Amino acid sequence: MSFPLLTATAALPALGAVATAAVPAARRTAAKWLALVVSLATLALAVTVLVRFDPDGARYQLTESHAWIKDFGVRYELGVDGIAVALIALTAVLIPFIILAGWHDADPLETGSRRWRPTQGFFALILAVEAMVVISFEATDVFLFYIFFEAMLIPMYFLIGGFGDRAHEHGEETAATQRSYAAVKFLLYNLVGGLIMLAAVIGLYVVAGNFSLTEIAEARANGSLHMASSTERWLFLGFFFAFAVKAPLWPLHTWLPNAMQESTAPVAVLITAVVDKVGTFAMLRYCLQLFPEASKWATPVILVLALISIVYGALLAVGQRDIKRLVAYASISHFGFIIMGVFAMTSQGQSGATLYMVNHGISTAALMLVAGFLISRRGSRLIADYGGVQKVAPVLAGTFLIGGLATLSLPGLAPFVSEFLVLVGTFTRYPVIGIIATFGIVLAALYTLVLYQRTMTGPVKPEVSAMPDLRVRELVVVAPLIVLLIFLGVYPKPVTDIVNPAVKQTMSDVQKKDPKPEVEAAK
Repeated sequence: MSFPLLTATAALPALGAVATAAVPAARRTAAKWLALVVSLATLALAVTVLVRFDPDGARYQLTESHAWIKDFGVRYELGVDGIAVALIALTAVLIPFIILAGWHDADPLETGSRRWRPTQGFFALILAVEAMVVISFEATDVFLFYIFFEAMLIPMYFLIGGFGDRAHEHGEETAATQRSYAAVKFLLYNLVGGLIMLAAVIGLYVVAGNFSLTEIAEARANGSLHMASSTERWLFLGFFFAFAVKAPLWPLHTWLPNAMQESTAPVAVLITAVVDKVGTFAMLRYCLQLFPEASKWATPVILVLALISIVYGALLAVGQRDIKRLVAYASISHFGFIIMGVFAMTSQGQSGATLYMVNHGISTAALMLVAGFLISRRGSRLIADYGGVQKVAPVLAGTFLIGGLATLSLPGLAPFVSEFLVLVGTFTRYPVIGIIATFGIVLAALYTLVLYQRTMTGPVKPEVSAMPDLRVRELVVVAPLIVLLIFLGVYPKPVTDIVNPAVKQTMSDVQKKDPKPEVEAAK
């Protein structure tokens, strides 16, 4: 019997979460180091998955299958394609940086404070989220995926509501109220989406007789399983609604700015760079593979919604006064690009969307974590409270600039390649949508450069005159992310080689071919 590598990659952070939570309260530092070591060991397993995966091999590899709930046809089935491998690697890379960046975020405050929080719980919850996200990427049983798709909401709820940002201009009581509001809003939005998806999952079982993604997709492809058009469309909408909430897609996005604003910077990165990727990943794996005809039927409306997300998110980012809310609205705009690439139904668009998931995770982590270091020094999230930071903390300002330039997709940095592919893939089939979407790039340059100008340049404000530059721990967090942004911006081939075969399979599922160019290339 071969070693269950996929199970181990998800089980290790889950066991680590239990062990971290069990560390005595007096040994907070030990809990931090335990969580960091577990995250690094999980990264080693994720690298092993990456090395053992053959992009030219079977669609789903390293598979595991065991009976679970026989009476209902539920199995414990795992398998990874190129898209899942890339996102598992992204998750495993980011978690150690999230833990390091949040090293002091859950330290106890003054004795008797209502905001006392157990340090162990903070790091245990992060590892629990990692375990659930990883197994969501690995699951090939629809019911198994659904369980962890929903279960990850619980640790995220406590991370947002119980371990919120300490920088708040309205005092502790108001801060606690707003954190609770953000956590409840996050939970309710995603629970509603999950309940609608549960109805669709049950409907799929009634139609197909099992929950196996591979068996249902194969039956759809060979004609042994036929769905009426109306049935397929209703089931598609049930799945897509839940994924659109998680992504998030306009108009289901309103929970994200509140959640990111009230979270610590590492938890904000966990939300938008890790957890939200499950939604866009699931659109590719479940919506397109299980419901190809309904996906094509819904494409025009989804592309319009994605376009609104791009422009709306960017416009609102321009007008934000809060640094974290600005990054949140920028992420809504970026997720619009990802969803547009998925439903452009071209290989360039879907390859770009998958690459964008990876690159957005890295760029958002770099920008938000540096922003978190900045906010922790000044004690304020408001842009107006900063000015002249580059004169007193040049390394902090420089890394903040690189993260911002990556966010606006500057050529030479990783997000540019993915955004370019998405726009090319969209333009070849939907030129009007592609043209309007480019307006989002212009707005991205505006909100990013204005943010940098107002916080980092100009006269040095008295409140930031003694601000220290990045410390060693903070440099260890930021420097590798900057290196990845530059490396993947110059040489994205390692990622595209992994994801492109899976994208071709998805294009085959929906029976779509790339449009022929109007002008043939010269021979």
